[in-house]
Amino acid sequence: MIQLAGRNALVTGAGRGIGREIALTLAKAGANVGVCDLDEATAQSTAAEVQALGRSAKALRCDVSKASDIAEMVSAFSATFPTLDILVNNAGITRDGLIVRMKEEDWDLVLAINLKSAFLCCKEVARLMMKARTGKIVNIASVVGIMGNAGQANYSASKAGLIGLTKTLAREFASRNIQVNAVAPGFIQTAMTEKLSPQDKEKLASQIPMQRLGMPLDVANAVLFLASGLADYITGQVIPVDGGLVM
Repeated sequence: MIQLAGRNALVTGAGRGIGREIALTLAKAGANVGVCDLDEATAQSTAAEVQALGRSAKALRCDVSKASDIAEMVSAFSATFPTLDILVNNAGITRDGLIVRMKEEDWDLVLAINLKSAFLCCKEVARLMMKARTGKIVNIASVVGIMGNAGQANYSASKAGLIGLTKTLAREFASRNIQVNAVAPGFIQTAMTEKLSPQDKEKLASQIPMQRLGMPLDVANAVLFLASGLADYITGQVIPVDGGLVM
């Protein structure tokens, strides 16, 4: 079993869905967790679940598109935990639509939350990790950043950009013993997919070689591996968690 005892992790967008599952999975492996979310109530809820597992947790309300908010969040995290060993950039949103009808503000918002936030978080956290000469950064990308998807020009562009950011930072930070990798989920069962009709779910599953949607835990387990010592010689990689969708 992977052990993260004594490690301190910061997870953005951890109030619900995949982010919540990542926070709980890291906690079950022994990590203390800073739970970041724009929705303070959900951040507190996930933090309480982490504490119920016997780990330390801190709920951190933050608008990750704002540099000032991120600086305050990292400062609050550091006031609680002595080190910041693991950063998971999970915060993300969708504002879908065909590009001819896509509003400029929907493009800007998705790029700000999905891509700019990771840039800002990595920049702020890198100072701590470089000083410690160790760290793990895991960015949550998407298979649509690899293959594209009609109606998601903004989302796919943000996730493709996140993959490029991951590879560049892996090169920049390698000499400081900081590994930077990405996980690219495919179709995962979340609150969003639960709103789909059974027919739509069946149509999605039919595109996947494994013939089913993934679970948040499937993504969280990949993050756990990349955040652990088992991945010390892995950097700049993108691991699809998609049932074979983009192989």
